[in-house]
Amino acid sequence: MVRAGSANVTAGPTLAVVAREAGVSVPTASKVVNGREDVAPETRRRVTEALDRLGYIRRPRFDGGRAPRLVDLVVHSLETSGSGAVLHGAEEAAHDAGLELVVSAALTRSRAERPERGWLDKLVLRGSSGVLFHLAELSEPQYAWLEQHRIPFVMIDPVLEPPAGVVSVGAADWRGGVTATEHLLALGHEHIAVVAGHRRTLCADARIAGYRSALAAAGVRHRPEYVRHADSGEDAAGRRLRELLDLPEPPTAVFVCADRMALGVYEALAERGLRVPDDMSVVGYDDLPEARWLTPALTTVRQPLSEMAATSLRLLLRMMDGHRPESTRTELSTRLVERASTAPPGPRTGGRG
Repeated sequence: MVRAGSANVTAGPTLAVVAREAGVSVPTASKVVNGREDVAPETRRRVTEALDRLGYIRRPRFDGGRAPRLVDLVVHSLETSGSGAVLHGAEEAAHDAGLELVVSAALTRSRAERPERGWLDKLVLRGSSGVLFHLAELSEPQYAWLEQHRIPFVMIDPVLEPPAGVVSVGAADWRGGVTATEHLLALGHEHIAVVAGHRRTLCADARIAGYRSALAAAGVRHRPEYVRHADSGEDAAGRRLRELLDLPEPPTAVFVCADRMALGVYEALAERGLRVPDDMSVVGYDDLPEARWLTPALTTVRQPLSEMAATSLRLLLRMMDGHRPESTRTELSTRLVERASTAPPGPRTGGRG
């Protein structure tokens, strides 16, 4: 991977060379470079591949030769409350810093997918001074492309481990897992399950590790069958909860590693005629608005998404001014928000359902 400042960027091929390589006219190649929509998809694909293959660098045009103080925020979706919290934090921090913020959504079907790189071209074309990404990950060519164009960027709460040297801001997920589990232990629960997201993701691994550490510190036996993985959706979380209920010795409490997943857990319990927290205590993670809307309101670990976005913006601003952070990973603290979804365990009645 090419790092900013580690090599000189050469002039590269001309647009005419790119057009010849793609088998199109120079005006058509220019339309693709400038983000015009009046180009056939197949033609756009050929030109984009030629641009990548030849290493053509799209250069922004600035009036008066002065780049605007403009930053981009690219999120995986604009439809979730989590993205809304990130937008709120980034917007406030950008306003305080006197920056303009452009928000866009990468076109993916789920947060676990890598976005296409067409919108990366637009970052350069509009003269962005830096980028905040709230995405699961970028591909290696996309990381390299950003570095080649010397665009500073910060990852907000990446799902997968970014490459070495990439700056990111996240939450203290291990501590959050400890806090959630300690809360249930303090209430008297020993049969505590966890429903987490995809395997080998930063947040899921850290939260499960915290859960296990809290059990070990309390002298409570870890039960491998109590650890379940799902995607981040409600349906999958509900299926995992039903599996737990069908165990010979089902749990009395469950730590659900995302508030959205807790919605599915509540539904699965209701289907079995079980009540929260009388029959099952539930702790979530995130403290999104959905946590307060549930009945009963969800006890959850607050992940400071707005503060993470604001911190990322401030780090990005320093990087835009030529300063590198002392550490590439910044973690903000989490805290438990107690509501009505947890209580001491009731009498055990064996298998349920």
